[in-house]
Amino acid sequence: MKIILKKDHDKLGNTGEVVNVKDGFAMNYLIPNGVAMKATGSNMKVLDEIKKQQAKKLEKEIAEAQKLAGELAGVELEIKAKAADDIKLFGSVTNGTIAEALIHKGFTIDKRNVLLEEPIKELGSRTVDIKLAGNVMAKINVTVIKDEA
Repeated sequence: MKIILKKDHDKLGNTGEVVNVKDGFAMNYLIPNGVAMKATGSNMKVLDEIKKQQAKKLEKEIAEAQKLAGELAGVELEIKAKAADDIKLFGSVTNGTIAEALIHKGFTIDKRNVLLEEPIKELGSRTVDIKLAGNVMAKINVTVIKDEA
């Protein structure tokens, strides 16, 4: 029986794919649990329409992400942190710290989208990547300075 997956399934495939499964598996498990629907002519038309809408939505998200990447390109963050001497920090500057600093600059970026290989543990400047929608990336300059307080 041919079915259209409504949800991702580990063994069968991703949402929107048309797959062939045994009748009993489709009728007793996949369709009643909302994982799939029969691949009829009308359902195929519905699937095509859903794919078109998703493509338009993704295109819009990527356009907005590219605009945001342009705005982020000029951003320079200055983060104050307590340091033991002129190099080492007492703690570290994490992706969460950078996300908070971006919020204060007017950008709402999830901390999971701030790509740091490891937390910053020294004073100085570095470039940090920000992952936006799709494969759009932005780079910001982060300068960690000693907090004199």
